[in-house]
Amino acid sequence: MKAQSSGRLRNLAARLRADRGVGSVEVAVLAVVVLTLVFTIIQVGLFYHARKVAQSAARQGVDTGRQFGSSPGDGVAQAQEFLAKFGGSVRGASVSSAGSTAQEIHISVTGQVATLVPGLELTVTQDAHGPIELWTNP
Repeated sequence: MKAQSSGRLRNLAARLRADRGVGSVEVAVLAVVVLTLVFTIIQVGLFYHARKVAQSAARQGVDTGRQFGSSPGDGVAQAQEFLAKFGGSVRGASVSSAGSTAQEIHISVTGQVATLVPGLELTVTQDAHGPIELWTNP
């Protein structure tokens, strides 16, 4: 019985020596996967934040441009001012009022999203539109 248990101990010791260093490899592989997931989550957050900033700028432009006596140019100027203050996550943004008519204003904001991966280009485009206020006599 004693010889059998000492043989088991020797086999266990041999297996432990053969597995030496495997934990380090497992941690290294797992760290790459975890870091990739973390950077992906951060990048998705940056994209959605840039979308919301562009949407807010377009909405601000429409709210300004649809007021009585305003023009689509006023809406574009307000959207650009908003982006200058809060648009750090939207790089190289351009604002356009193309598609505006005498009855409706249309503001479009397009820009590049800040990215963590060099060479990755993400573009965000957000539009807003609304009717232009008109005063009429009853």
